[in-house]
Amino acid sequence: MKKTTGKKTAAAPAPGLKNPVKSSGHATQPPVIRITVRADIGFGNELAIRGNGAGLSWDKGVAMNCTGADLWSITLIGACTPVAFKVLVNDITWSTGEDFIALPGTDVTVTPAF
Repeated sequence: MKKTTGKKTAAAPAPGLKNPVKSSGHATQPPVIRITVRADIGFGNELAIRGNGAGLSWDKGVAMNCTGADLWSITLIGACTPVAFKVLVNDITWSTGEDFIALPGTDVTVTPAF
């Protein structure tokens, strides 16, 4: 017969699932990047973002949210590494210059040229 010590231990998560609680007892939050773009692209146009990491792809853009006359935003969830990205008008016309880089857990504001 096995002797018990009276200590309780947390049950292991089910196979294939990650435990959402840190050893401190607080739930972990996935890292996020908040990107704000300042660009006057004209009425009726939309901005999209392409890149690598946090669900982005260089092949197809993700629509950004228009939050003002010349202000667009998006929140990327699950960014564990730096994310390189470009902004496109109507997911067709690429912003000029180098890729923008955003680090996990940061708020980034960019003003691209087209």
